[in-house]
This record gives sequence, C-alpha cells and structure tokens, in this order.
Amino acid sequence: MSHIVYKLEKSEIQKMPLNLLYITRAEYGKDWHSTQHSHHFTELFYIVKGKGFFVLPDYEIPVKENDLVIINPFVDHTEKSNLQDSLEYIALGIEGLSFSLPDEKDLQMGLYTYQGNREEILFYLNRLLYEVQNSKAEFETICQNIIEILIIKLQREKNFKVEKNEAKRINKDVAFIKQFINLHYRNDITLDKLAEIRHINKYYLAHSFKKDMGISPIEYLNQVRIKKSQLLLETTDYKIADIAEMIGFSSQSFFAQSFRRLTNQTPSTYRKETRLNFHTNELTKDEKLIDY
Repeated sequence: MSHIVYKLEKSEIQKMPLNLLYITRAEYGKDWHSTQHSHHFTELFYIVKGKGFFVLPDYEIPVKENDLVIINPFVDHTEKSNLQDSLEYIALGIEGLSFSLPDEKDLQMGLYTYQGNREEILFYLNRLLYEVQNSKAEFETICQNIIEILIIKLQREKNFKVEKNEAKRINKDVAFIKQFINLHYRNDITLDKLAEIRHINKYYLAHSFKKDMGISPIEYLNQVRIKKSQLLLETTDYKIADIAEMIGFSSQSFFAQSFRRLTNQTPSTYRKETRLNFHTNELTKDEKLIDY
C-alpha cells in the first residue's frame, strides 16, 4: 500500500476584490433585436448553444458553442444570433475586476473570447445558478469562491491579467433587476413580479432602484422597451401594433402614449422622420459625388 501526503505551505490567502452582481441563463432567436449598451462592471458570457455575434462599435466578433466571452466595463456591445441558430448563454455580472492580455495587439477593444473544458465550465456555472436560485445559508460565500476558481483558471490557461477596477457601486438587487429587465423586457413585468423574482420587498426594490438609477424599475422598463422600438421603427417595416406587442406593451395605444412621453413624438412620426433623414443624407452624399 502506498501512502502519500501532500502538505500545504501556510500562506495568507487574499480574497479577490469582486462582487457577483447577477447570473442568468437566456436564449435569443434570430428575430431578436438589441441595441448597443455598456455597464460599469465586467460581464462573462458562456455560449451554451448556437452561434452568433457580439457587436462592438467597430467590430463584429463571431461566437459559438463553448466560447467564454469576457466584456470589460464601459465597452459598448450587444449580442445577436445568426440566421440559423438561436444563441443560448449563461451570463454573469462581476463588479470590481477588469481583464487584459499582455500580448494582445488590440488591448483597447475590451472583449475577449476563450474556449475551455466544457464540462468543467458548465459544472461551475450550473453550481452558481443553483446557489443563487435556492439562496440557502452562506450561498454568497459559495458563489464568491466559485467565481474566484473560474478567474484563476482563466489566469492559468490564457495568461489573463486581472486588475482591480474601481467603479460606481450599485446595489446587488438593483443590478440583478436591471439585467433581468434588459433580458426579459418583452415579458409581462410588474413591480410585484420583479420583487418576487429577487425574493425582496417591492417597496425596498422601488426605493433602492430609484436611489441607484434615478428612476423607478417600471420607468426603466419602459425606457428599454422604447429604445428597442426605435430600432425596429428605423430598420423594419413591422406594423406599429406588431412592434408594440413584440416589445411587451399590452396595447398599441399604451405603446404610443409611452413613446410620446419619452420622445415627444408618435411612433409613426419618428419612423417617417428617421427615414426622411436617412434618404436626405444619402442624397447629400450623391450630390457631393456629382460635384466632385
């Protein structure tokens, strides 16, 4: 019989200066539309299934199953599926850290993709989902340790440099609800439902959200919906009633009312003006070419 004992040196282990703000699993079809946005925290996306793109101001980064995507704070981005596959992923918001690669040529881009051991990555991410969903005793401690394990593995396997990132602090509940709204704005969402999802008092949620974001959760929801509707009005020929339904409004009249309150225009006027401006700009370009 062999008996080997591995002794550990006594050393002071320091916790990473990070906070897990949220974790969620989402799926988007090819008909999904989004607008570019950024966050004060780092986002990690693990592509569970499908193919698609992460869209930056000057880049489109193709992503596929088993890609781990890291997006640093304040990097404008959005994600979209390709024409054949729905993009399904697990997303994490982590406050306090940013990533870089010492040998990366384009460090300012702020988005990195990495392929690791699928079973191992999914194991840790599914454990995170389980802990957050069940919220048992000391689940935050378990989540903190799982995140640190993932980050250490990234440092080992791809030589990522992890830097402390001082950013505006935001309440964890507020960050979770904000991300939930960004992902599920099409659904029937009320303050009661948001509070139930996070297992908190709705009055506490309304107060915390207003304190951190400057507006109520439902006002933020309407802002997100209106921004999505503007993109659809600009780039598609969907009927206004169909757009209202697609972005989660209960009726076309309520959509029109909300749109006018936020933009001082009706949806139809906004569509006409944006398309007129587009055609005017195109004509101006043609005139310049002729003059030249």
